[in-house]
Amino acid sequence: MNILNILLLGPTPDGQESGGLMSFLPLILIMVVFYFFFIRPQMKKAKDQRKYREALKKGDKIITIGGIHGKIIEVRETSFMIEVEGQNRLEIEKSAVVMDSSQIGQGK
Repeated sequence: MNILNILLLGPTPDGQESGGLMSFLPLILIMVVFYFFFIRPQMKKAKDQRKYREALKKGDKIITIGGIHGKIIEVRETSFMIEVEGQNRLEIEKSAVVMDSSQIGQGK
C-alpha cells in the first residue's frame, strides 16, 4: 500500500481493513446525485421538446433558435415551411424551433 491509500483508507477502529464496497460508496453516491440532478432532467427536457416539435401543425406561430418569428404553412417530415413578415417563405429544420409565440413572457 502506498501512503495515499494509508491516509485515505487507513485501518478501521477495530483494526481490520475497510471493505471494498465501502470504498466505492462515495463514488456511487456521486453518480446517483449526477443522474437525478443533471442527466435525468436534461433527458426529460429533450423528450418534452421533441414531443412539442412533433405536435406542431399548420397555422401555429413559432420562434426559431435564431429569433425568427413565423407561421407554419407546411409541415414536412424533417422540416417546416414558414411564412415570415412580408409574405416571405423559409424552410427550416424542425430542430430549429424553440417555442411558439404564445410562450413569450411565460418564462418557458
